[in-house]
Amino acid sequence: MTAPAPIVPVTLAGTYVRLEPLSHDHHDGLVEAVRDGELWQLWYTSVPAPDQMAAEIDRRLALQESGSMLPFTTRLLDRATGGPGRIIGMTSYMNIDAATPRVEIGSTWNAASAHGSGSNPDSKLLLLRHAFETLGCPAVEFRTHWLNHQSREAIARLGAKQDGVLRSHTRSSDGALRDTVVFSILAQEWPMVRNGLEARLARPRPA
Repeated sequence: MTAPAPIVPVTLAGTYVRLEPLSHDHHDGLVEAVRDGELWQLWYTSVPAPDQMAAEIDRRLALQESGSMLPFTTRLLDRATGGPGRIIGMTSYMNIDAATPRVEIGSTWNAASAHGSGSNPDSKLLLLRHAFETLGCPAVEFRTHWLNHQSREAIARLGAKQDGVLRSHTRSSDGALRDTVVFSILAQEWPMVRNGLEARLARPRPA
């Protein structure tokens, strides 16, 4: 069996987005993106406020240094040139188990104006393809707040199966205990999931 590739920073480019290794150079673009929809005010998510963005970048890069996270900045591709466009958010591989290997896709947010642009399915296609086809993961995991119905529905639309619910699993930013829903996609399910994502991305998008 071929040895899996190491889980190291990489740039992934798709149809609508480009995922770049997170850096401090992305700070101002990320602040502008998070203000688009005031995403930090959604109580069921953990999105950094503008004045917390530098600390959040530091946190993710520290987790990358420890080997437990591989964080990305998400950019839209310019529709006219195909080159890198504006920054719209963040995503990551997290809770990395390099020995298996296994990753969770999470800590994801996109600017409100990017919703419906194809950015989310394109990002998931890039991350899942790299996890299964390059890193050799036997499974990829997703987690979300029990009350975040929008996120749960989006994960299910990918073709992920619900594994279970971790009750009183962790605390939200307001200190309240939250139940966490766990989903996963197995390597043998990946071809079906990939076909579904590619079909979604093939649909016409508004100009």
